[in-house]
Amino acid sequence: MSTKGKNCEAVKVVVRCRPMNRKEAAARYEKIVDMDVKLGQVTIRNPRSNPGELPKTFTFDAVYDANSKQGDLYDETVRPLIDSVSQGFNGTIFAYGQTGTGKTYTMQGLWTDPDRRGVIPNCFEHIFTHISRSQNQQYLVRASYLEIYQEEIKDLLGKDQSQKLELKENPETGVYIKDLSSFVTKNVKEIEHVMNVGNQARSVGATNMNEHSSRSHAIFVITVECSETDLQGESHIRVGKLNLVDLAGSERQSKTGVHGERLKEASKINLSLSALGNVISALVDGKSTHIPYRDSKLTRLLQDSLGGNAKTIMIATLGPASYNYEESLTTLRYANRAKNIKNKPKINEDPKDALLREFQEEIARLKAQLEKRGMLSKKRRRNSRRRKALDGEEITDGEGEEENYDNIEKDMVNYIREQKEKLEEEKAAIQDDHNLVAEEKQKLLEEKEKMMEDFRKEQEATELLAAKFKQCEQTLSVG
Repeated sequence: MSTKGKNCEAVKVVVRCRPMNRKEAAARYEKIVDMDVKLGQVTIRNPRSNPGELPKTFTFDAVYDANSKQGDLYDETVRPLIDSVSQGFNGTIFAYGQTGTGKTYTMQGLWTDPDRRGVIPNCFEHIFTHISRSQNQQYLVRASYLEIYQEEIKDLLGKDQSQKLELKENPETGVYIKDLSSFVTKNVKEIEHVMNVGNQARSVGATNMNEHSSRSHAIFVITVECSETDLQGESHIRVGKLNLVDLAGSERQSKTGVHGERLKEASKINLSLSALGNVISALVDGKSTHIPYRDSKLTRLLQDSLGGNAKTIMIATLGPASYNYEESLTTLRYANRAKNIKNKPKINEDPKDALLREFQEEIARLKAQLEKRGMLSKKRRRNSRRRKALDGEEITDGEGEEENYDNIEKDMVNYIREQKEKLEEEKAAIQDDHNLVAEEKQKLLEEKEKMMEDFRKEQEATELLAAKFKQCEQTLSVG
């Protein structure tokens, strides 16, 4: 398939270099990486080079040096992508680099410190702020969290952590994970809670390079569904899916000092990262007819993000010290190739599997049932806006009718009180009627008692219906 065309968009690649750490400073390693923030260039010098050998220079969409702030990286590089996701585009952000170069710091950061929060907590804040400011739109936000550990997919939010999930393919929506759990979240606090629960289930372990090394690839998926009504009164749903990917570290096994289980992990990590490298190479060399997405679970899951229907950002992370020259150079070459990948992002409109549509239909059904029971009294409000014409005359904009639904509980309490009072009055009237014989009185009172019992049952059913209606309505976020 040709990638030429107006809808093509290159993968955005930025590089970030962390400061020297205490260990490196104590060992007096020299700094071999230079960043030119203005030109977006990274220069790397081989510590064992011959005197006349020139350093290597690479140019990217942006570079962030050791002094760069989390907020700057987010605002300049990530923010536009999150705006696109809210509009119905798919987006992917992934950090790639050697263990210990700051991938997890860039993606997660320190949640409690506003200045040091990473891409993920900033995304959460951004999405829900956007929703709170929106008008005439309904949103449904849900989150899933998975990990690829030793080429097995694990649901980090699932009840059974030993369960291995399967990858499936749908001709319409692409690759998906069967039985992956997903949680509807209504605010930042709820989505943070979902992530914290998942983080506790992640596989981490110490290596020589990093005390808390991520031994798995983790993908946090946020689905943002938005419903908007057009001028004809038709509602349209757009669905944007955001993959936030924290890749396991890449490095030579001899350096990490791993053996046994850790070595097995490392070879699986390196296998999936080299599969990722092969996919990137195949996408940009212009000659490949076959893209090896199927070589690993990671590349299959990122199939849309690399060459498909998504806007993608790759954040490559480096360490500045001379003893990591080989790994840093590999990361830069990898990132340099990735910036040539062309994606074909498009807005996902009215997909069949939108959960928001199901909620809207369920709300409409419950609303109709409650109206039938006389539980939702409609208030019609005439509303006319006046605007001034160019010649200064006042014109009335068409008188719009708007439906407002009263508080259900208040309606219900009043309705129940009225019905009970009515029945009590009828019972008292029967008792006071001297024209009725005792048997007739008894029969009529029993009938009223049965009516009372039926009414109680009806009341319980209506209360359940109202609770369900309220719950459905609260699931949707409205600006």
